[in-house]
Amino acid sequence: MRIGIFGGSFNPPHNMHLEIGKELVLRNYLDKVIYLPTGNKYPKSGLLRDQERYQMVKDMTEEYSYLEVSDYELKNHLVYTYQTLEYFKKIYPKNEIYFILGTDLYKQFSTWRNYQRILENFPILIILRNGDSICEIENLYPDIKKNIIITDIYSLNVSSTMIREDIKNHNFDKLKEILPEKVLEDIKNNHYYEE
Repeated sequence: MRIGIFGGSFNPPHNMHLEIGKELVLRNYLDKVIYLPTGNKYPKSGLLRDQERYQMVKDMTEEYSYLEVSDYELKNHLVYTYQTLEYFKKIYPKNEIYFILGTDLYKQFSTWRNYQRILENFPILIILRNGDSICEIENLYPDIKKNIIITDIYSLNVSSTMIREDIKNHNFDKLKEILPEKVLEDIKNNHYYEE
């Protein structure tokens, strides 16, 4: 089985996050996607508590048997990505673990802890963002190309900051197009992001 690890703050999770996971399976890049909300080691403004973000991702994915959510990084706040991937490799020793990464983060990848260890040991599925060119992405790490898979899945530039601003201003009709129904219900029922 091919399992993709999809990390992010998911603050909040939105339709683009859901569509990327679904498309990776439907287009046969993967058999399963595990969403991995990051802990609060990355201080971001307006970041909801770990359990609240985890629950929203769980609600977003619950009707899809091939989409899951893990609280591994929420329990281990100081873990690095290479450690996370190695953890999942131990949990699923007979499966292939892939790392899902947008081109915006891939461009900064050389600043990550032990990034070469990730490049050498885990296939990376690249999601094209913001009109990035395939040539530019292919040439970022020319020495280690074997594990780089540039998908034909494109991510629209959805701003979580703008989503939170719309929530604060109660623009819920607009958000119906951007947020999964259950996530929007969670936000409204729990008054998330209103302060």
